[in-house]
Amino acid sequence: MPLLWGAALIVLGAGLLWGLVLSPADWQQGETVRIMYVHVPMAWLAMGGYTGLAILSVMSLIWRHPLADLTARELSPVGAAVTALCLATGSLWGKPMWGTWWVWDARLTSVLVLFFLWLGHAALVRAFDDPERGARTGAILALVGIVNVPIVKFSVDWWNTLHQPASVTRLNAPGMHVDILYPLLACALGFSLLFAAVVLARTRAAVMERRVRALQLARARREEGVPA
Repeated sequence: MPLLWGAALIVLGAGLLWGLVLSPADWQQGETVRIMYVHVPMAWLAMGGYTGLAILSVMSLIWRHPLADLTARELSPVGAAVTALCLATGSLWGKPMWGTWWVWDARLTSVLVLFFLWLGHAALVRAFDDPERGARTGAILALVGIVNVPIVKFSVDWWNTLHQPASVTRLNAPGMHVDILYPLLACALGFSLLFAAVVLARTRAAVMERRVRALQLARARREEGVPA
């Protein structure tokens, strides 16, 4: 954990300094392009994190792995937070570029649906007195919602939207200059490391909380003379 936190802070700090201060402005968008250094990594983490949530859900439903349940439970609030940041920064970026804060096009609407899926999972796994029942129900929701991730990714290709098509993933000819691409990738790596550090820290805290509760329950049973 200390190494992960340290790497996250160093890489993210360097990436944000590079992108927000040292990189050039875009020839069309001007200084507003700097919103991209937060918006794009948040979008990637929103989709990648939900894919991870679906993998954890498969592990939970098939192998009944308790750590998968705990990690999924702690992942969903973090995923909802990065998706909210994606929507907020996208709105800030859209106002000067499109002249409006929001449009109901395919990309924006599908990301909003993704945000609601994150919130739904976070609420559902905490809605039952039986944690195992909540984990099973949340896992089913996560697997149903995974169909939205390719919709988010390919919506700009399948439908006519205001949102620009993919620029970075065109490996044969990326749609941006390296002076903008490299700091963007550095920010994406830094945010990814920070995302992983936060999720792992939350999961470790959840494991310790469960252990403490088990010890308290065992102590209470001993005091009452009930076999543990």
